[in-house]
This record gives sequence, structure tokens and C-alpha cells, in this order.
Amino acid sequence: MKLSKSSIEGAWLIDPVRHGDERGWFQEWFKKSEVEKQIGFSFEPVQLNISHSQQGVVRGIHYSIAARGQAKLVTVLSGEIDDYAIDVRLGSPTFGKWERLRISSDVGNSILLGPHLAHAFQCVSDEATVCYAVSAEFNPEAEKAINPLCPTLNIDWNSNFPILLSPKDEAALYLDQQKANGLLPRL
Repeated sequence: MKLSKSSIEGAWLIDPVRHGDERGWFQEWFKKSEVEKQIGFSFEPVQLNISHSQQGVVRGIHYSIAARGQAKLVTVLSGEIDDYAIDVRLGSPTFGKWERLRISSDVGNSILLGPHLAHAFQCVSDEATVCYAVSAEFNPEAEKAINPLCPTLNIDWNSNFPILLSPKDEAALYLDQQKANGLLPRL
């Protein structure tokens, strides 16, 4: 596997090495020793989540304000998503910036997000099944959301189909409101 730094400080794209033959293929999705050597912190998953979405669904923008945050390793088991790493960490040189990465089951790539980055994705195939390995268990008091249509972030969602949001994400505050309410993590 090969890790490449994202333009967002604290996020990495993981490109796999697939070994294939007439039976199919095999790849290492995650190898702790290799990953940690390149990212500089210990990533130890303690909860695994799977979501299934239809085309146009946007999940996020979610982040954690828990002291240790919640790092995420995200991959697509079937289908294709546009995955977004969003920096909401006060004091970060990339605060308020985002990067879109195409994650596909055909390619087998993943994204690893550091503990206090925000995350979102949009399903761009007919359907997609996404797996997240996270470094902290779900904590409803520490998990926060930013409205995906936040004008400050101005995320360029795929407009080839209608955007579908959950009521929770649609009702979430914008970045500036989260900042004013003291609900953003610090670098």
C-alpha cells in the first residue's frame, strides 16, 4: 500500500497494491506498522461502521470534539463515492479548506483522516456500501455536524443528481455558527 498526503493537513489517501489472478484479487486494506510509520500517530480502530447509500446521498459533515477525537479509515466495499476531508480545526493552516477524493471499490483505495478532521461523502454510483474503521466509539455528546450546504465551506457537491441529506445534517449549524458557539476542535 502507498500513502499520499492530502492537501488537508492530517489526511492521507491510501492506494492499494492488488494481487490478482484468475480467481480474483487480494489486497491489504490496512497494515498498522506501515501506516503509523508514515502518519506519525497510533491508529487503533475500536469500532467498525458500515453504511449503504443511494446515488446523491450526502453523509456528513461530521467531526468529534472529544479530547482524543476520532480518526477514520474509510473505504468503499461496493460502488463509488466522492469523499471529503474538511479541516475544521481552529489554528490549522488548512482551516476551512476541503479536499474531494474519489474512493471506489473497483480501485480499492481508502482515505485516512486524523482525529479532529471533519468528514463527509456523497454517493456517486447507483448505490455504495462504505466501511469506516474509527479510533473512538460513537459519543453523542462529542459528535458534531456542520450543514453540508454551508456557504463558508462552499463544498462543490456533484450536481449531476439531487443531493439527499438526513434531517439531522440539514438542521446542522454552519461552520461560522459552530465556531461562534465554541464547538470546533483546536489543533
